[in-house]
Amino acid sequence: MNQTRAFLILAWLMVATLLWMEWGKEKSAPPAPIAAAVAPASSVPTAAPSVAAGVPGAPNTAAVPNTPAAASTVTTAGAAAGEALVVVTTDVLKVNLRGGELSEADLLKYPMTSEPNSPPMRLLASDSTLYFVAQSGWVSQGNAAPTHESGFRYAGDQRNLVLAAGVNELAVPFTWTGPNGVSIQRTYTFRRGDYAVRVRDEVVNASTSPWQGYVYRQLSRVPRELAHKGPFSPEQYSFQGAAWYSPTDKYEKRKFEDFSDDGKLDKQVNGGWIAMLQHHFFAAWIPGAKDAGQFSLEELSAGAAPQYLIRDMGPGVNVAPGAKAVTEARLWVGPKLVKAIEAQDVAGLDRAVDFSSYSIFATLANGLFWLLEKMHNLFGNWGWAIVGLVVLLKLALYPLSAAQYKSAAKMRKFQPRVAQLKERYGDDKQKFQMALMELYKKEKINPVGGCLPLLPQMIIFMTLYWMLAESVELRHAPWFGWIQDLTARDPFFVLPLINIAIMWATQKLTPMTGMDPAQAKMMQFMPLIFGVILAFLPAGLVLYQVANGGLGLLQQWLTTKRYAEATAAPSKE
Repeated sequence: MNQTRAFLILAWLMVATLLWMEWGKEKSAPPAPIAAAVAPASSVPTAAPSVAAGVPGAPNTAAVPNTPAAASTVTTAGAAAGEALVVVTTDVLKVNLRGGELSEADLLKYPMTSEPNSPPMRLLASDSTLYFVAQSGWVSQGNAAPTHESGFRYAGDQRNLVLAAGVNELAVPFTWTGPNGVSIQRTYTFRRGDYAVRVRDEVVNASTSPWQGYVYRQLSRVPRELAHKGPFSPEQYSFQGAAWYSPTDKYEKRKFEDFSDDGKLDKQVNGGWIAMLQHHFFAAWIPGAKDAGQFSLEELSAGAAPQYLIRDMGPGVNVAPGAKAVTEARLWVGPKLVKAIEAQDVAGLDRAVDFSSYSIFATLANGLFWLLEKMHNLFGNWGWAIVGLVVLLKLALYPLSAAQYKSAAKMRKFQPRVAQLKERYGDDKQKFQMALMELYKKEKINPVGGCLPLLPQMIIFMTLYWMLAESVELRHAPWFGWIQDLTARDPFFVLPLINIAIMWATQKLTPMTGMDPAQAKMMQFMPLIFGVILAFLPAGLVLYQVANGGLGLLQQWLTTKRYAEATAAPSKE
């Protein structure tokens, strides 16, 4: 079988898959809203219907003794706008913070675009078109409690806080005091170089009655408009939606458009995490590893820009008079940095780097990224790291590629004899194929020897597509010269043109055994067609293909030359 033809067929299958994924997306409007699903459980009781948009109802539990049943549970929606705003700036984050809500977060190390003087990437925003906020508050059955909308008051002096040089930690205090002597001290702790914000709530019961309450943490957003669209845009295929992890069911996710279609979410968990994912960045609430909680999804509104929410309700605390209780969580607001995520030591959080929906590709992508990162540590440049990765893969696959090129060299040697057979049998294709197979058998030529090595190459190519598209480490990363963003297409199409030349030269070295003239002529246009396809893919992926194809061409040329010299030697004696 012609190995170039097989490669191009597999490449077309890959492209067809990408196009099918794009065209197969549903274009219908979002379905009707779905209420947050909750059910009875021993660890986290059933939540009552929400009495204000975005604020969960208090769990349906037996009333705590000596507490007024008519006490208010939540406040008027939108009251957060009147809360004091505190602006916190670290070396990596700048956030707008109210007692129960992070309403804005800029990632200072990541510009919005690759243009000079670009503003930083804004992940969280209260703007209606970019709405994405992280919220946390308390609810209590029959007791007053502070929600994310109102209740917490800033307990500091300055409202513009900056993590000073030489200081590794910055604490931002808030407090709430209830009508019966119960208070909650909330502290947000920001650390240098850390995208995980520590959130600590301490409940102090100075009253004469027990107090029972439940902390909730949630992420709410509208889908973000894609910056780059099209069937070959990596951002188009990157997952956007809610994700969560539980020790029992592991990693799960749901696209925004599937919030209603895939049924209600009602999951009792211990530990785990909830998140909202997008291309290169995400936000996640990470409760304590042993905290009991209840995960749910909710679509808060319908229309042109529906608002989607994922919530963790729990854990509950029962605080006796004169006693205290503490609950802590982390809020990740930042990029999908593999090392930084692994440093959080949270089970399954690495799956937020969503290399692929298919576990086999995700596992392979993690391995390839590990190798790529080692190459980056060696060269200090992601472009050269990709070239180094190609060299390593070529060495690993050398036995397969050597067999592939040896088979091609043998078939090239016997092309004159194949031509004679074709002339002898004319249009009798059946006799021609039988004679051709007899020739292969006599000369010990494996006709599929050039095809089998292409399978791992195509798997690696597909995996690299997902890995390079999702890796924020390569976002806006330059190679040299005109390539200043390896995750964007080549602006001058130089690499695709080089790839066309490499494929054309490879095709010249590859025998077209058994192919009719019309088909052979059509195949001559395949390098051009494939070059046009690559022109719209990330430059890093095209660089991989150029380096891989270039080394393959060199190896094939040396193998062909060596085999030709070896077979010609006996005739000189």
